[in-house]
Amino acid sequence: MSGPPPSTATTAPGLELRELECFLVLSEELHFGRTGERLYVSQSRVSQLLRSLESRIGARLVDRTSRRVRLTPLGEEFRTSLRPAYDALRATVERARSAARGIEGRLTIGFQGTADDRIMQAIDAFQARHPGCATEIVEIPLCDPFGALRRGTVDVAVTLLPVAEPDLTLGPVFSAQQQTLALSVRHPLASRTALTAEELTAVALISPGDPAPAYWRAVHAPAVTPQGRAIPAGPRVSTLQEGLTLTAAGRGGMLLCRPTADYHGRRDLVFVPVTGLPDSVLGLVHHTARETARVRAFRTAVTESATAEVEVTTTEITTTTVRAELTNDTAAATRVS
Repeated sequence: MSGPPPSTATTAPGLELRELECFLVLSEELHFGRTGERLYVSQSRVSQLLRSLESRIGARLVDRTSRRVRLTPLGEEFRTSLRPAYDALRATVERARSAARGIEGRLTIGFQGTADDRIMQAIDAFQARHPGCATEIVEIPLCDPFGALRRGTVDVAVTLLPVAEPDLTLGPVFSAQQQTLALSVRHPLASRTALTAEELTAVALISPGDPAPAYWRAVHAPAVTPQGRAIPAGPRVSTLQEGLTLTAAGRGGMLLCRPTADYHGRRDLVFVPVTGLPDSVLGLVHHTARETARVRAFRTAVTESATAEVEVTTTEITTTTVRAELTNDTAAATRVS
């Protein structure tokens, strides 16, 4: 029950991390029973830890009645100040532990849509450099690009951009890829070799459903063309395969990057390049508060892989340009002779 704040006369020196952890979890759950379950302690132990912390501070942080639990104004302020400091302390300890034992354990990598050659090359490079760390690769639902990171079921995720989440950190990005429009082979536009963004008004766009953020869905299934013309909305889907199946059934079209289109080629679909839209980009994302030595090592592998990809692409472009110039020079010399 709510009551007078603890007496400052009982405030003890020092700092107990378990008390701070208990307070932060309680501030999220606002329920003593669920807090105990998350911390694997009894409800009475949660109360004891909270009273001890309040005694150290000399004021009440939580108001508890028979109907609800809520933070006091001081509790709100304390939580806001404590969270980044506590996360930084945990990360520091984790970095020290990882440095002491090397990169080992298990790294779970999530991906959206297709784990193509670019992703697999980064994983291979990480595995070769850190053989003591096992890797698991799991698919992330198209409709939930960030949920697995927040739940802790993956350590890192290769997701489609944009990423504008305050608790997540965007690391290296892969090279941009042109957008294509997946269509049923029976669609009137299926015979086209290319489309402009303005022609999307003739297609109902299939989009990822909830809980994907609205700003993220708007990029991958825009509601208007660059010139502001309305694009019909198609069904919302949970997975890429669901979207491709509905596309094949003629329920609409679906925007996909070129590598994903190439990987998922099938006889009942065509993938038509679309000009006038921003390119599709994948990026490596992790939970800011859960950065570990494994995450940093994999981020390095992705950075190096992405850099190598750009260098190879640049070399290919340069080689093609040189060949074209030589061909033109030869043709010009032939005409002169």
